[in-house]
Amino acid sequence: MPRVSQDQLDARRHEILAAARGCFARYGYEGATVRRLEDATGLSRGAIFHHFRDKDSLFLAVAEDDAAAMVETVTRNGLVQVMRDLLDRAGASAGDGDTAGWLGTQLEVSRRLRTDPAFAKRWAERSNAIATATRERLQRQRDAGVLRDDVPVEVLTQFLELAYDGMVLHLATGRPPGELSRVLDLVEEAVRRA
Repeated sequence: MPRVSQDQLDARRHEILAAARGCFARYGYEGATVRRLEDATGLSRGAIFHHFRDKDSLFLAVAEDDAAAMVETVTRNGLVQVMRDLLDRAGASAGDGDTAGWLGTQLEVSRRLRTDPAFAKRWAERSNAIATATRERLQRQRDAGVLRDDVPVEVLTQFLELAYDGMVLHLATGRPPGELSRVLDLVEEAVRRA
């Protein structure tokens, strides 16, 4: 039997995550049955669960993948840039499976945080990583004299998180982007030093 390289395994894992993201977004966690995951990925249940222990692990991997990408962007460019990137993706590819999948996954994470204590406990570490990256970025901006200094960094972090959550909900419920780019300009102005 031919050996499969690590690159091939990684590529297959990435393909499964991308297809599963769309399936979870479309059907929700409960509705994304193993059969639907098989259809979405084009793989058998054995092939899918060779890479992921179970459906819960697969969903968490999708959400973790998204969270890791967010942390990386926040660290480099801030949470407002995450929102701008999302808005660009939503505008450039209205109805695109990747953007819709990402938004749907965010909503499904929110739902499971409210309804599944075990998931909420597992997710806390990922959520903390995003909040920590945001706080650290804001502190660096404050130290550089770019950020307003009359509001605690923790309050600014929560302000940006609320703006992000609101934007995700707005886009995920199918409302048009409208003037969200200008809204993001306003959000950015609100945290900058006058």
